[in-house]
Amino acid sequence: MFTRMIVYSKKISAIEYRKYVNFTLSIFLISTFYSWYTIVEVSYMVKDQFLAWMKEGSISIPSFLLSHYKEMGLNEYEFMILLQIQLFIEKGNGFPTPDEISGRMTLDITDCSSHLRRLIQKGYLEIQEEYTADSILFERYSLDPLNEKIVQHFIKVQNQPQVPAETEESLYTIFEKEFGRPLSPFECETLAMWMEDDHHSTMIKAALKEAVISGKLNFRYIDRILFEWKRNGIMTPDQAKTHGQKFRMNKRERKQEVQTASKNVPFFNWLEQ
Repeated sequence: MFTRMIVYSKKISAIEYRKYVNFTLSIFLISTFYSWYTIVEVSYMVKDQFLAWMKEGSISIPSFLLSHYKEMGLNEYEFMILLQIQLFIEKGNGFPTPDEISGRMTLDITDCSSHLRRLIQKGYLEIQEEYTADSILFERYSLDPLNEKIVQHFIKVQNQPQVPAETEESLYTIFEKEFGRPLSPFECETLAMWMEDDHHSTMIKAALKEAVISGKLNFRYIDRILFEWKRNGIMTPDQAKTHGQKFRMNKRERKQEVQTASKNVPFFNWLEQ
């Protein structure tokens, strides 16, 4: 560019040439300045946005809860509601309404309220009453019951004998295979309650097998089987198998007695009288 300018300078005066060079340099400096200013301005904008994001904070989720919430009897909606409540508490709102919680989720207010009641009934969430410095009563949520259940389940998992992952199949998967369909939320909660009620997974599987053999594949019948086994002190699958065989044998004998008794009833022909 400067070579061309020197060539052109031979055809114009020195004063005009100097003016041309000064003008070109001015344009170059102005464009460079605005480019630098734009870069600095964008950098400050990114910095402000990053600081605003940092101020939003973060929450700590126990990895054990993240990997075992299904075994503890929680579904995805309940798990997310507990996380939202934890976030509200950390932000200074200790008693968020169902409207506030559902506003951050895909649940409506009615379903959110229903899940909140279920979490309280199942012992994962608690409403505590406290007083302010001015003796004003207020309520707030407490996640202490959830933390206690996490510790209890952690101890339970640690005390269980280690079973190779490839040989251990989830109870939920086994039940869904036998039922031939996904389990409903109520059935998942029932299965979780059985596990919490000190029913070992082997006994729950045995009760499911007993229900299949009896041709009564439903949760109510399985629950009745587990209740009877617990009442009769049946603790192993072998004891359950023996008990089931005796039960079915007695049932067949009673059925035969009823059939025999019905055959021995004399037939009276009312038409001959």
